[in-house]
Amino acid sequence: MTETPIASAEDLVAGVEALIRIDPRFAAVVSEAGMPEPRIRGGGFESLARIIVSQQLSVGAADAIGKRLYNAGIKSRQDFQSATIEALRNCGLSRQKVEYIKTIAESDTDFGVLAGLSDQKAIRSLCAMRGVGVWTAEIYLMFCLGRQDVLPAGDLALRESTRILLELEERPTERQLREIAVAWSPWRSVAAYLLWKLYRIYKKREGIR
Repeated sequence: MTETPIASAEDLVAGVEALIRIDPRFAAVVSEAGMPEPRIRGGGFESLARIIVSQQLSVGAADAIGKRLYNAGIKSRQDFQSATIEALRNCGLSRQKVEYIKTIAESDTDFGVLAGLSDQKAIRSLCAMRGVGVWTAEIYLMFCLGRQDVLPAGDLALRESTRILLELEERPTERQLREIAVAWSPWRSVAAYLLWKLYRIYKKREGIR
């Protein structure tokens, strides 16, 4: 059975209220940074490609590549299939990311089946694709499937904002953040939304797009 998706602003508000009951420290985040907005986008190849583009890049750098791809008319799965390696490299993609995205574009992957899978099965299915790691899969589940209990603990901004929230001396590792976040279940995605808001307030830049 899959978890209840976050499909609207109302769903997110309900999740925030439930999370604050679990951990009242998040009330201060809402007070300081405001309520988060749902970022649900359509799933499928195009969304996964956008996430792969953003791997290990700042929001600004990923946006710049996305704009170059758009201006070059490379938007859909078919566009990526027909685009030359040179054209994709000229947009700023690394050779490795070009290989990953073109391989997925040319595969027969049916992204529609992911909506019917549990979080863990969906993550395993996505990670079976070359170029898709746990962070990419978890971001896809949050933003494309609206899953409510996923926290991409490998995300640097989430680790840093957790340090700020919990007043830790050092930034937690990915493993440590996963252990911390167990207490926020079943609203770990909501915790991530709020932690990204906190990151924006303290670091004056976006942690995710």
